[in-house]
Amino acid sequence: MSFLIATAEAADAAAPGGLDPSMFNLIFLVGFGVIFYMFMWRPQAKRAKEHKALLSGLSKGDEVITAGGLIGKVARLNDDYIVLSVNDTTELTFQKTHVSAALPKGTIKQI
Repeated sequence: MSFLIATAEAADAAAPGGLDPSMFNLIFLVGFGVIFYMFMWRPQAKRAKEHKALLSGLSKGDEVITAGGLIGKVARLNDDYIVLSVNDTTELTFQKTHVSAALPKGTIKQI
């Protein structure tokens, strides 16, 4: 019948002069937060800020590339949408957020 009852064991005595486990957990948590900030949150915020500046700086005639890889010239734009002219007869409408980069002038002619 003793196999159903867990045996009690004495807890080890804390080592004198050692780091308190709760303090270790606090230091670990703060360190993890700093690492998370430095490697994930800060770079993502920087990319988002750059993308927002790119979108606010767009104007008619700029050459851009979309997230899907389409290259075109901005024909019209408003607050949320952008109309790209991909050739002389075709215009496509996209959300502004799908613009991934602005290209130097003359890029479309070189392709």
